[in-house]
Amino acid sequence: MEPKYHRILLKLSGESLMGKQGYGIDAERLASYAEQIDRLAKSGVEIGIVIGGGNIFRGLSGAAKGFDRVKGDQMGMLATVINSLALSSALENIGCNARVLTATGMFPIGEPYSPARALETLGEGRIAIIAGGTGNPFFTTDTASALRAVEIHAEVMLKGTRVDGIYTADPEKDPTATKFDQITYDEIYNRGLKIMDLTATTLCRENGMKIVVFDMDTPGNLQKVIEGQNIGTLVY
Repeated sequence: MEPKYHRILLKLSGESLMGKQGYGIDAERLASYAEQIDRLAKSGVEIGIVIGGGNIFRGLSGAAKGFDRVKGDQMGMLATVINSLALSSALENIGCNARVLTATGMFPIGEPYSPARALETLGEGRIAIIAGGTGNPFFTTDTASALRAVEIHAEVMLKGTRVDGIYTADPEKDPTATKFDQITYDEIYNRGLKIMDLTATTLCRENGMKIVVFDMDTPGNLQKVIEGQNIGTLVY
């Protein structure tokens, strides 16, 4: 089937990489992600990826425990680099070419990120894994994803999560919560839904960047989203 989207920014949750371990990187989950991404790349889709770091360290929770907020956020940025290296290794192990680009200088661990470098990587048929958040404290990886999606001229930002879309309330806590097939940015604001932080949502809204929130942990879902099947929730 012809892909609905030809260039995407895929946001992956750091917490999802834990699998059932509760901490760190689960090898089976990582391999599943790599296989789904490889399948997409082989169909000709250009893929930029941003991964969170919550499976290793989260700046906000560190600040709550007494860490300096700036240093805590920097530690969180480093956690995203660890996850990005793990994903690039998993991809390369199955023959899928990937390049890690970092928001701050980290050679030889990763190459310095710039929009031109990322676009060059995509043009070469390689996956651009963009690590280190925005390179600045006080910004989440959701905001980094929104920014990178705009910078690489992605057609859509795909937010892979542990739930299958956006609900009226947290479905893990409220059994009466109902799922949206589509929702506008304005309705997210008005309902106070915590899909992403407001900075990320506003950046997408101002630049007309569509978002699809879907369950990445179910193998095959990423392909279904790319084919335009009605899974997850479209934010427009």
